[in-house]
Amino acid sequence: MSLTVRILIALVLGLGCGIALAEMGGAWEADVVAVAQPIGKAWLGGLQMPLIPLIFALLVTGITQAATTARTNGMAGRAIGLFAILLVASAAVAALVGPLMLHFWPVPTGAVGALAGSGPIAEVPDVRPSAEWLLGFIPVNPLKSASEGQVVAVVLFALIFGFAVTRIAQERRAMLTDFFQALADALLVVVGWVLWLAPLGVFALALVAGARSGLATAGALLHYIGFIVLICVVVTLLVYPLVMIAGRIAPGRFIRAAIPAQAIAFSTQSSIASLPAMIQACDGPLSVRETTRSIVLPLAISLFRITSPPANLGVALYVAAMNGVVLGPTQLIMGVLVAAIVSLAAVGLPSQITFFTTTGPICLAMGVPVEALPLLLAVETVPDIFRTVGNVTADMATARIVDQTGGPSTQ
Repeated sequence: MSLTVRILIALVLGLGCGIALAEMGGAWEADVVAVAQPIGKAWLGGLQMPLIPLIFALLVTGITQAATTARTNGMAGRAIGLFAILLVASAAVAALVGPLMLHFWPVPTGAVGALAGSGPIAEVPDVRPSAEWLLGFIPVNPLKSASEGQVVAVVLFALIFGFAVTRIAQERRAMLTDFFQALADALLVVVGWVLWLAPLGVFALALVAGARSGLATAGALLHYIGFIVLICVVVTLLVYPLVMIAGRIAPGRFIRAAIPAQAIAFSTQSSIASLPAMIQACDGPLSVRETTRSIVLPLAISLFRITSPPANLGVALYVAAMNGVVLGPTQLIMGVLVAAIVSLAAVGLPSQITFFTTTGPICLAMGVPVEALPLLLAVETVPDIFRTVGNVTADMATARIVDQTGGPSTQ
């Protein structure tokens, strides 16, 4: 039985027990919650423990590899540049569409705080950018920034450090890259140990949420699934006019070419499994040159997940709404930038680990509580289907766009 299935079963059982406690009442309800709450909080703390150093190590290795590839291959450099632009743009779509969706389709009545744990409701001030505000992001003491959970400063330092590593001698660059890769591998082992206990932690957290909010918790989870799926669908649909204009291809032609790979992505939730179908589409209806698709498609599968920034930012927006956290333009801009950058940390990681390494830093950077993330992970299977379909669609679109902008037309 896979970890995802075990977590989902734990979620259902925990919610069922919690809702039953809320409906039956009784003096012992408080005693059960008092036992379950510290178990859930202890597991959440263990999950947060390796998050900051893991993000730093993954970003440094990812940036080093991407920058080295871009320098040694002109087409790869253009592709990576396009990936960066689209990742920021897709996150910006979520920042614009997400709050609008929550305004017209708000979190169900009675569900606000249902998944938020026991922490107090926070309010994030709408800080206006200023010289002092900008200087505050300079990591004067990176270790202090990491210990205080200042994710933006840590991410900025990782970016600077990663690009600096690419400028030193090959032998020393390899030593540093190997060190941070080894550090990331060790931290992933720690995360794996914590995730092995995920069914217990999710059961405890779900029981507490169910006991406090009853059926409102289940309603919030269903609403959350619909919210993230809609964000992924919106981003995927925007890929079509993009490839029509930049890739100079008729809409019907691209739709027909993309369907086989999308069908595989929908059924397998794997971009890698969809690669053969993407290659066939590029060689056939998309008319992408072999030299282009041989470079762009592997890079896209490795580095480019267009739905990751918007969906992960959507998670932060939803958690903020549940907690009553008011986000201003400054926090939204910060969320867009962090979401785009930390998507590099998702490279090659299992979906359970990816969810925390990408959503956790966004929540921390925006001042959004993270207590609800374990319960949202348990229902991530459905949104992950639409994430993968969007990623595969964008991979084929970028191959066509890079091919059309890099040489003579292949119509």
